[in-house]
Amino acid sequence: MDDDTGGPESFTVDQLAARAGVTVRTIRFYSTRGLLPPPCLGPRRVGRYGPGHLSRLALIEELQHQGLTLAAIERYLRRLPDDLSANDLAIHRAVVASWVPDAAAETTRAELERRAGRPLTDEDIDKLAAMDVLRREEDADGEVRFRVDPGLLGVGVQLLAVPMTLTTLRAARTVLLDQARSTARELTRLFHEEVWGPYEAGATDPEEVESMKSLSAHMQPLVVQALMTAFQRSLTEELKATYGR
Repeated sequence: MDDDTGGPESFTVDQLAARAGVTVRTIRFYSTRGLLPPPCLGPRRVGRYGPGHLSRLALIEELQHQGLTLAAIERYLRRLPDDLSANDLAIHRAVVASWVPDAAAETTRAELERRAGRPLTDEDIDKLAAMDVLRREEDADGEVRFRVDPGLLGVGVQLLAVPMTLTTLRAARTVLLDQARSTARELTRLFHEEVWGPYEAGATDPEEVESMKSLSAHMQPLVVQALMTAFQRSLTEELKATYGR
């Protein structure tokens, strides 16, 4: 795995634990099991962790939400290439999270900033909301709290460093949602007209019909993974065509 610890953004084990929302003991346990690569040694031989470690912790959390055992998570991670970057790991996490029930956590602003690893301005909060990383909620006492996607928070905080206005972020979100809805609609239509419709018209055994329905339901993870892969490759090609390597 690409540790990404040579760049300006690196963390001590305490900072990594705060950003990931886990304990230092959990990080050390994962390290001893081989789920996390060792940190780079900085000045005075202090271990420094990078965005790759943070992304891997987010992926482990999502796999746990899926109900995987520690042994199953170990097998999953062993199958991943060793040179995956933090962004690659974030894509894996997105694929896993795409069919996980809502795992958003409610938090205060102080806790949100602790998890983010830095103070957040009102503009930062607005941008994170535009990226669907969080949403504001008001409790019975009128206190503002936040529903935060823990796995997306790290990515969202990194994107705050990109010089994009709130208007641009909202426009990008609109493009993504519109294209996603259009793709989902067309794929559903294609399946219904070309697969389910002809099958239903000729099917006579109720058990076979139910079996076909079950099969179509289990296709969702495969379709999501195919879409994610296709989008990643298309985006890479567009970026290369626009900016070169």
